[in-house]
Amino acid sequence: MMSQAKLKSIDPHAATTRWLASFEAAARSNDIAAAASLFAKDGHWRDLVAFTWHIETVSGPDGIKAALADRLPKVKPTRLRLAEGRTPPRVLKRAGVENIEAIIAFDTAFGSGSGVLRLVPDDNGDPKAWVLLTSLDEIRGHEQRIGPRRPRGEEWSGGFGGENWMDHREKVLAYKDREPAVVVIGGSQSGLGIAACLNILGVDTLVIDRHERVGDAWRKRYHNLTLHNEVFVDHMPYMPFPPNYPVYIPRDKIANWLEFYADTMEINVWLQTEFLRGSYDDKVGRYTLSVKRADGTERILRPRHVVFATGVSAIPIMPKLPGLESFAGDVMHSSQYDSGKKWNGKKAVVFGTGNSGHDVAHDLCVSGAQTTMVQRNSTLIVSLKEAQRVYELYQEGLSTEECDLIATASPYPVLVQGYKIAAALCKQADRDLLDGLVKRGFELDNGPPDDTGFQMKYLRRGGGYYFNVGCSDLIVEGKIGLAQHRNIERVVPKGLQMKDGSIVEADVIVAATGYKNQQDVVRHFMGDEIADRLGQVWDFDEKGELHNMWRRTPMPGMWFVGGGLPHVRIYSRFLAQQIKAVEEGLIEAVRDEDKARSQKTKAA
Repeated sequence: MMSQAKLKSIDPHAATTRWLASFEAAARSNDIAAAASLFAKDGHWRDLVAFTWHIETVSGPDGIKAALADRLPKVKPTRLRLAEGRTPPRVLKRAGVENIEAIIAFDTAFGSGSGVLRLVPDDNGDPKAWVLLTSLDEIRGHEQRIGPRRPRGEEWSGGFGGENWMDHREKVLAYKDREPAVVVIGGSQSGLGIAACLNILGVDTLVIDRHERVGDAWRKRYHNLTLHNEVFVDHMPYMPFPPNYPVYIPRDKIANWLEFYADTMEINVWLQTEFLRGSYDDKVGRYTLSVKRADGTERILRPRHVVFATGVSAIPIMPKLPGLESFAGDVMHSSQYDSGKKWNGKKAVVFGTGNSGHDVAHDLCVSGAQTTMVQRNSTLIVSLKEAQRVYELYQEGLSTEECDLIATASPYPVLVQGYKIAAALCKQADRDLLDGLVKRGFELDNGPPDDTGFQMKYLRRGGGYYFNVGCSDLIVEGKIGLAQHRNIERVVPKGLQMKDGSIVEADVIVAATGYKNQQDVVRHFMGDEIADRLGQVWDFDEKGELHNMWRRTPMPGMWFVGGGLPHVRIYSRFLAQQIKAVEEGLIEAVRDEDKARSQKTKAA
């Protein structure tokens, strides 16, 4: 792509300011050709709501030129500049490519934004944009209610004899005199994160959750669960963890934090509330949601927006095993598993070799159960230490805000390139462990089809990997048995009958076999017509963005959030901005291209 010598001869500050001035001049004069000429031949422009009111990437000269022609006259970017108080332009390597990286700021016709510019020299040594990220910070006239704009409490601070804060909160939470603008289904980190961002934009939001307490989605999982991401990347929107939090946060600690977060951020949550069914009325632009409250009564909610915050762990999938009904022991999904203590001295089989499968098998083994894992598909194994390579950015000493901005400045081809490098380094560092697993018959992959590692595997399919915290070593040592799913004939009362006639005995079978996807969740609660109109959720689309995640979908007012804590923190703000823009009439609930796609689906 470039000559390193040419790059070192370029002053980062001068090159960046010159590029920004040239881009602004081209935009002001509507010279699309001049603006497009500022990008490298293999350049990329990723926009997070700032120019497109969408999350979208365009790549290559033709795509970038077309996008600029469409957006520049409408958005009218001005005051392109280096962001004040941010890390100055510098030469470094991203995804294996030497470049000048700068954090920028700009204004548009409807707001202010920030972004990242990465420059590389072309064949003539002129700096061109390899990557441009533009993201929306504020919608003009509808800014976040934080800092000097925070609420002053007039609604409840009427003085003695009037309502106090708690009176007001209880009245707001009851929703007796109004409908919420937004209903969020799911009250774990994803639901709370988007609700917090919507609240700060003044959008009336209600979260419903079936558990007894906020945080129970974590609190009720298996006993020794801890987060596998380091704390430095795991903060929630607006509220970072305290500086004394452990590097790997345990189950109950994250659960308690989410409960504290919901209270502190004044999020409206209805607990012990079950979502029963829903429908959409195109004529009035509202959803009808039936929910069952804790007292058994049914309440009808009619919001304009529904956010599914069930993530990739909503409806458990149980494997279809011939003869399972004849099994004499206990059968459960990993979501129901708590501790292996009751299985001490007994025999256990765990279906699945992802994170949950390994953690359950590990717990059963050290609790004294004779444990066998059943592998259904090849699995990516990476040691916990090596897995943190993909988050090395957060150890560079920058603020979380800067890291988040830089992390999002990775269009799909750059993301693939970076993950390939990290995955290869992880594989090399874990060579002895991986060789030991292969000798035991464990089938490995490194993120097919392109060896991009665990993170891309998560983004594409939601699982299929394990961060080794000891279970892989137990497999290598023979302390945990291994069987391949294809060698199972059927389930019998005593366990698994293999095709060679042997029996893998079991007193308990735990299915760590994952969950249905979000489109299936919609299908379950809202029917085929809405699910088909919606389309796929998760995995990458043709432009390298996740299908229907954190952005407008073909269903008006239907939104999806999910992923780990970093995804929640980074993208909830952009989804909240889009909902706010729809509420204020700045954009339509469905994009024109999605309307056309929905019409084709209906016709078919």
